[in-house]
Amino acid sequence: MREMIRPLCVAMSVACLAVSMTTLSNGRALAQAKQQQMAPAPKQPAQAAPAPQQEQAPPIKQIALTDKQIDSALAATKEMDPITAKLPQDAKPDPKVTAQLEGIAKKNGFASYDEYNNVVDNISLVLGGFDPQSKKYVGPEAVLKAQIAQVQADKKMSAKDKKEALADLNAALKSPPPAIENKGNIDLVAKSYDKLMEEFGGSDDN
Repeated sequence: MREMIRPLCVAMSVACLAVSMTTLSNGRALAQAKQQQMAPAPKQPAQAAPAPQQEQAPPIKQIALTDKQIDSALAATKEMDPITAKLPQDAKPDPKVTAQLEGIAKKNGFASYDEYNNVVDNISLVLGGFDPQSKKYVGPEAVLKAQIAQVQADKKMSAKDKKEALADLNAALKSPPPAIENKGNIDLVAKSYDKLMEEFGGSDDN
């Protein structure tokens, strides 16, 4: 379930990050991918399914994050991983699985699974604007433009993969995520950046 934005993958690094960055830039990020694990897709959809094919997600309800929420989201996600990882890609929503995830969310201090999803939405909205090299917040547009430049300069990437990655990135660039309303979230995510990337990064090379 490491959905979103992870540092460059070992193989096809730019392609992996390009597609995962597209997913983040389209807004719903981590929570949407988790919901897809109970419906369209599990754990790796950020790499496997281009974001433009996903349905338009509702706007993120932006909140001011806390250190406790970030820690709780990480803890809950680690418990949810073994459950969601076993779900087939086209699995229909399973009430039993939903109940399990709801229970894990509550066990880790969330009022509901929806609240957990909203927290990871807000985390991912911030993560989408971090430069994975400097680990500093530069904004999603700058990140996408840097990825486009990397893809264009990559001589090892096949023409087909390059074309698909550039199409995804350019589509994301045309549909930027909303501006971050709570600027304090940037500093909070920065403090836990490595842990968040490890858990929500988007590749399975760990």
